[in-house]
Amino acid sequence: MALGLSRLHFPITTLGPGRRVGIWVQGCSIQCPGCISADTWRAADVRLEVGEIVSRIGPWLDECDGVTVSGGEPFDQPEGLQELLTAIHRQWNTNVLVYTGHPVEHIEHNLKAMAPMIDALVSDPFEINQPQTKALRGSDNQRLHCLTERGLALFSQYERALTAEDRQLHVMMDAQGTAWLAGIPARGDLARLQAILHAQGHTSFTSEAPTTPCHKPP
Repeated sequence: MALGLSRLHFPITTLGPGRRVGIWVQGCSIQCPGCISADTWRAADVRLEVGEIVSRIGPWLDECDGVTVSGGEPFDQPEGLQELLTAIHRQWNTNVLVYTGHPVEHIEHNLKAMAPMIDALVSDPFEINQPQTKALRGSDNQRLHCLTERGLALFSQYERALTAEDRQLHVMMDAQGTAWLAGIPARGDLARLQAILHAQGHTSFTSEAPTTPCHKPP
């Protein structure tokens, strides 16, 4: 089974507790306006076998504090996602947080099989016109679901208002010099970052999506 993959990174410290392995899938059918990861919308040009992905992240999984899966839209590739979660669940005793733009009511069939392997799930589309006051979420309509006892122990702490610490962003860079951010920026953060970079003589652009009506899941 193959999975469209955008990027992998370790450690991530802004999307769940501790030093986490970040897995971003490629491809999203929802395409919410204002999304900071619009570069992950298009379908993947190349799909990697799940075994290859597991091999790449294996050394990180031996020392990480958890795994966060985002995208893109993970539940647009349910078979590959399930195989990936199964492999992680069988080989490593670590917690998993998954982000989806689908309401849980729309993915119940797939979620039923995966729920034992997902400790916490953040669901529902990002709504740019909604307030942003809750931890781990980009807009207040999004819901945090603790699906296991471990998930309840680790993630119920995030059922609270945002703090200054929650607003941190993790800057990552690949071997080609491309930089991207992990975390949940506040409204206007990317524009402020661009202004700072431009003031220092740098050229920059972001993949933030236009703020037009959201393609809601069916």
